[in-house]
Amino acid sequence: MSFADAPAIAPLNPPRRILLGPGPSPVDDRVLRAMSAPLLGHLDPLFVRTMDEVQVLLRYVFETNNSLTIPISGTGSAGMEAAVANLIEPDEEIVICINGYFGERMYEMATRVGARPIRVECEWGGPVDLEKARAAWRASNASVLFAVHAETSTGVLQPLEPLREIADERDGFLMIDSVTSVGAHSIGVDRNRIDACYAGTQKALSCPPGLAPVTFSDRAVDKIRARKTKVSSWYLDTTLLTAYWADAGGGQRTYHHTAPITMNYGLHEALRMVAEEGLDERAKRHQRNHRALVAGIEAMGLSMQVDPDYRLWTLNAVRIPEGVDDASVRSRLLQEFDIEIGGGLGIFKGKVWRIGLMGAGSTENNVLLLLAALEKALAHEGYRVKDSGVSAANEFYSVN
Repeated sequence: MSFADAPAIAPLNPPRRILLGPGPSPVDDRVLRAMSAPLLGHLDPLFVRTMDEVQVLLRYVFETNNSLTIPISGTGSAGMEAAVANLIEPDEEIVICINGYFGERMYEMATRVGARPIRVECEWGGPVDLEKARAAWRASNASVLFAVHAETSTGVLQPLEPLREIADERDGFLMIDSVTSVGAHSIGVDRNRIDACYAGTQKALSCPPGLAPVTFSDRAVDKIRARKTKVSSWYLDTTLLTAYWADAGGGQRTYHHTAPITMNYGLHEALRMVAEEGLDERAKRHQRNHRALVAGIEAMGLSMQVDPDYRLWTLNAVRIPEGVDDASVRSRLLQEFDIEIGGGLGIFKGKVWRIGLMGAGSTENNVLLLLAALEKALAHEGYRVKDSGVSAANEFYSVN
């Protein structure tokens, strides 16, 4: 190609997919409209007010009064890295409970910031082995215990109270990944005395990916301020970010970076929608649609990967039947119905489908459409369903 000739590329015209995978989730038109609003400067008084309101709304969603509650400019993984980079110093031990792909990712990040992570190996598809976690905690000098609240790779929801009890054996800090639970499952940061919690915008908050809400307890902030070494990442250093996100007096903010203005507009509107619906009602909606999906899946003769007591409502791991081709089914759903579902990660690759019912995507219509489409896709694979999944889900809805 001669660089004298400008490339002729057609404008983007993406289809409107029904996003029922592990994320991103469908984005409400209200959020998209908010993101089309005129751009402001990142220190414009009107944008500063937006920043303040985003923090108020995030505290509501996290269920916390923590002052340091902000959206990191980056995806959920940036929130993960911000949590470990700020709270952990080089050569410091951290106990990491690993029962899925994202526990493994935290282990990798902890290694990269120079920490000495202690692995608690747990079975994928189940909750944290509390006895193993307690034994590792007692045998270590760690001050931080980490676990994933909503393991996106397996569909497991981890109870938080037992983890707090373990950390309390020596007044430890509890760090939690809530990327796939925020906005659907109650996190209760203050109630569960979580010291560092991070999330993502693209799951149950139904906002495009690009921001990572984080919250740190006051005592976690004290630990960060008492560090003997600088935070390894300048960009993710909360002591610097606080000067941008917090009013130093007289409305003054210290420039740190040019925040993604449009993304913050979107998050602002998405969080307003969460507040309008209410956390309790939003949780009930996610649980109801999850249960209807499970009723349909099991009626068809399929099975869930996770035991009922530990199932996420936002991410449903369905075992792929023997003889059915994972990629073929997902491709048919995408090509014929514009429905996206996810395949398995790690040891679950080719063994489960990951079906997301998150935020704006958690609806009766989506449950019924997916079940009907999945039945057709399975028929093409030669799999005969036991009973109608749509009928089973409709029956559930009629009495719930």
